[in-house]
Amino acid sequence: MCGPEVVETVHRRIGRRALFGSLGAAALTVAAGGAARAAPAVVAAIPAGRLIDLTHTLSPTFPMWPGNEPFSMHPVAAYELGGFLVNKLSYFEHTGTHIDAPAHRVRGGATADILPLEDLVAPLVVLDISSRAASDPESVVTTEDIARWELEHGRIPDRALVVMHSRWQDRLAERAAPGFGGDAARMLVHERNVVGIGVDTLSLDRMSDRDYPAHTAVLGAGRYGVEALANLDAVPPAGATVVVGAPKHAGATGGPCRVFAISPG
Repeated sequence: MCGPEVVETVHRRIGRRALFGSLGAAALTVAAGGAARAAPAVVAAIPAGRLIDLTHTLSPTFPMWPGNEPFSMHPVAAYELGGFLVNKLSYFEHTGTHIDAPAHRVRGGATADILPLEDLVAPLVVLDISSRAASDPESVVTTEDIARWELEHGRIPDRALVVMHSRWQDRLAERAAPGFGGDAARMLVHERNVVGIGVDTLSLDRMSDRDYPAHTAVLGAGRYGVEALANLDAVPPAGATVVVGAPKHAGATGGPCRVFAISPG
C-alpha cells in the first residue's frame, strides 16, 4: 500500500488529464482489436454458469468451536489521519468458513500454504443428509449415502471435494451437529481419491465424537477439510466446480478462506 506522500507525488506528476488520456488510449486499443483485447479471455476461462458464494461473512458474533476466542476487528488507521482506513484482525486459524490442513491433525502433515493449487479447484459433490439430520443431530454421512448418490449420478469424480449438506448453516451455535462417519471418510479417501471433504457445520466429525475419525482419515491421508460452508442448498448435487481460496501464511494449520462454486447453468 502506498503512503499518502507517494500518492500525492504520483498525482502531481501525472495529473488528471494525463491519467484520463491513458485510460482513453487503452479503451481505443480494445475497441480497435489491439493487444489489450485479450482481457476478456479471463472471463471466457470461467465455465458458463452461476457463481455461488459458499462462505459465511465473518464477524464477532460468528459461532466458534467451544473454547476458541471470537473473531475481532479494530480500526488502527483512519481516513482523517493519513488518508487510509486500516483494521487490525484477530482470530484463531479455524474460524468462520475455513480450511483444515493435514497439519491440523497430523504431526508433520502438510500446512495450508503448501497445498497444491490444483487440489483447490475440484469437482463438487454434495451429499444431502438434511432430512435425516433434521430429526437426528447425531447423524453422520455413511457409505450408504455415498452409494445412493452414485446410483443416481454415477461414480464420484476423481479428485473431487465431497461435502455434507445438513442445512446446519443457521444452527452453528448448537452443541450437537452431524458430520462424516469414519467409514465414509475412509472410503472417500482410499476408494474415491478425493482432494478432501467439507461440511456446513463446525467440524468434519459430528460434534459429539471426540475420536475424530473423519479428521483422522482425511487429514491423515494428506487431504484437506473445509468447515462451516454456506449456501449448499443453492448448488446441485453434481456437476458444479468448487474453488477454495486457502490462506497462505507460513506454517498454517488452516485458516479462513473464500469458497465459491461455479454451478452449471
